Amino acid sequence: MADITDIKTILYTEKSLNLQEQGVVVIQTSPKMTKTSLKAVLKEYFGVTPQSINSLRMSGKVKRFRGRLGQRNDYKKFYVKLPEGVSLENVEA
Repeated sequence: MADITDIKTILYTEKSLNLQEQGVVVIQTSPKMTKTSLKAVLKEYFGVTPQSINSLRMSGKVKRFRGRLGQRNDYKKFYVKLPEGVSLENVEA
């Protein structure tokens, strides 16, 4: 089962900030995280029950590092719809 260490970051991009106004938080996690395990982590550590969760599997890009081919890490991106008036910034872990 996944735990809090599998959550890498909460994304703050132009698109994700526009979604936060609608109550949707974008979370980047390790590829092994599932919707049910993310829901359990949010409930256990943040005390928040999400209304809905959508997920995307992102493959790492192939890039050149000092002339050699390398690959960025794969990750999952979750779009978490929170109840009205609740945000992860207001919740202390």
